Amino acid sequence: MLQIEDLSLSFGGVRAIDDLRLTVADGTITALIGPNGAGKTSVLNVISGFYRPQQGRVLHDGFDLLTLPPYRVIQRGITRSFQNVALFGGLSVVDNLIVGFDHRSHAGVLRNLVRTPAVLRHERVARQRAHEVLEFLGITAIARRRADELAFGERKLVDLGRALMPHPRLVLLDEPTAGLFEAQKAWLARVLSRIPAEFGAAVLVIDHDMRLALGVSSRVAVMDFGHKIADATPGEVRADPVVIAAYLGGGPGGNAAPDQ
Repeated sequence: MLQIEDLSLSFGGVRAIDDLRLTVADGTITALIGPNGAGKTSVLNVISGFYRPQQGRVLHDGFDLLTLPPYRVIQRGITRSFQNVALFGGLSVVDNLIVGFDHRSHAGVLRNLVRTPAVLRHERVARQRAHEVLEFLGITAIARRRADELAFGERKLVDLGRALMPHPRLVLLDEPTAGLFEAQKAWLARVLSRIPAEFGAAVLVIDHDMRLALGVSSRVAVMDFGHKIADATPGEVRADPVVIAAYLGGGPGGNAAPDQ
């Protein structure tokens, strides 16, 4: 579904991404991991249309996403969550989710002001979708609460829910477990593992929690200083001495696997 070819991105003299090749298959979970500064979030920003690389292609079903602005990337069924959650604090949880659905509406300002039947139908569909997503995430109890009243872990789940709202084909997740307690991480891992089957969407996730990344994915790519140093199954990556050296700084003789 997603194919990244020869991707390079520089900021001044800093090479954030260096000749990256990466594939995400339809209906799978792929993890992109690596130490701080490896270039992982930059990859998501390129896919989303926020960064423009100096070289390469990002193909979605054969179409180059680099020709599109961010809102057109979303219209192709590619959504994302963010490491720094930014919800509308004065809106309820349900209304924050509906914001993630609204790009599907073709009603203009006048139709929204007049409240035409088409606008009302769209709102009913969006509200029903929001409750389905809340039920999937296990947070229906907070549906009517304001976003600025939520605990951090709840806000992360709402951010994920917003990305699931518009029937995506590919979901990009940037550090979904950052700042969560262990119990919350375990719950989120179970949620993530069910997304391909229940939503029909592929997932590309980056996270510093190695147990989560290796536990939910069928394929793992590892970056270090902009380079891809591994691309294999979780078991192969866990035992790769190059990966261990990148994470631990001690080379193949390091005394711990990267998920310990």
